[in-house]
Amino acid sequence: MKVTVVGAGNVGATCANVLAHNEVANEVVLVDIKEGVAEGKALDMWETSPINLYDSRITGSTNDYEKTAGSEVVVITSGIPRKPGMSRDDLIATNAGIVKSVTENVVKHSPDAKIVVVANPLDVMTYQAFLSSKKDSREVFGMAGILDTARYRSFLAMELNVSPKDIQAVLMGGHGDTMVPLPRYTTVGGIPVTELISKEKLDSIVERTKFGGGEIVKLLGTSAWYAPGAAAAQMVEAIVKDQKRVFPVCSWLQGEYGMKDLYLGVPVVLGKNGIERIIELDLNDDEKALLEESAKSVKSVLDVLDGMDI
Repeated sequence: MKVTVVGAGNVGATCANVLAHNEVANEVVLVDIKEGVAEGKALDMWETSPINLYDSRITGSTNDYEKTAGSEVVVITSGIPRKPGMSRDDLIATNAGIVKSVTENVVKHSPDAKIVVVANPLDVMTYQAFLSSKKDSREVFGMAGILDTARYRSFLAMELNVSPKDIQAVLMGGHGDTMVPLPRYTTVGGIPVTELISKEKLDSIVERTKFGGGEIVKLLGTSAWYAPGAAAAQMVEAIVKDQKRVFPVCSWLQGEYGMKDLYLGVPVVLGKNGIERIIELDLNDDEKALLEESAKSVKSVLDVLDGMDI
């Protein structure tokens, strides 16, 4: 059993580390374009194996995709962050080119792999991977909802002074400030969260969740990596172990929620075949309106990519 993580930056390295520590696969391959980075981080991780008592092998590679051959799941974290003076379209064009190249190399050596995209802008990079892979859409999807719900649940746990283990939540829509947290589907030990917290406080937590990534950027001067890396690893584990977990995942919609030809975050069942099925919730009018607004925002970005010759 082999899993590959492309991109040995903070998010990719964290994902690989979590996968190895949890012994999700026999071998975790870490690939990066920078000479020696993947090899160095892989070796550093492997040297923790006698301390943390795991035996998943970690292999590093500088752009050698032959070492990834036969991977069951591939996580793509490649791409550059937006730099000062760089437009959104410039970022899309640059990262789409990177994701296209990575995806083609991945599929060449692991044609049956399920592809989890973590590169940003998330929704449009997942779309690019789908186009480049020429695979069934159930095998190409993006990680955003697990991260966003983790932030939402962690904020609720702090406010309510309860264990985050007991909080379940659903979140839909695009990754960013148009995401759609659903308090109606949020529970604490089976108790509706609306019975435990005021509407004003809950609304403020929802708003904090929407800008959770930006909050960390302001504090650190760079994007988060522990939570995103762990979230991607959780998706990989659900696939490798065929756990049939219910997660919010950036998925290709073909009529679900009345939307078509669009990658958007929705609840799915995740197992060995990738997206086993998309769960359609009975949204009320307010929730539908928010989801449609989020979808419109995501579609505008996908249209930008469609207009480029990548």
